[in-house]
Amino acid sequence: MGAAIRPAMRATMRPAAATLGVRAYHPKVIDHYTNPRNVGSLDKNLPNVGTGLVGAPACGDVMKLQIQVNDETGVIENVKFKTFGCGSAIASSSYMTELVRGKTLDDAAKIKNTEIAKELSLPPVKLHCSMLAEDAIKAAIKDYKNKRQPTQLK
Repeated sequence: MGAAIRPAMRATMRPAAATLGVRAYHPKVIDHYTNPRNVGSLDKNLPNVGTGLVGAPACGDVMKLQIQVNDETGVIENVKFKTFGCGSAIASSSYMTELVRGKTLDDAAKIKNTEIAKELSLPPVKLHCSMLAEDAIKAAIKDYKNKRQPTQLK
């Protein structure tokens, strides 16, 4: 009888045992990872497009985030990203694009990584992913503003 119970116990224990070593992602991370929003590129040569390219040497994640700004209103009208990295990095990028669309440059620059980390329920070991998203939007804004500066002749 003991031999007959063992296979049944093993069959019912496998799913639980298989998930013990796996950290489950929050459903919002899975959603943004499997259905990322605003993936793609904008023409970086356009004067109203700012590009931020940032990376995390520790894990190898690289994030490119681009914004297209209405020159008259200063509002971000379009935003695209391409991220090479883990699911949390892709989700952070995707979520950032949703946050900044329709915001002024000043409002977009105020977005902190903690807001992204909280919304996506990122664990401490993945906080660098939300920091990349914050760094990327700031770099894109800086690039846009640098393009708007008059060139100085020497």
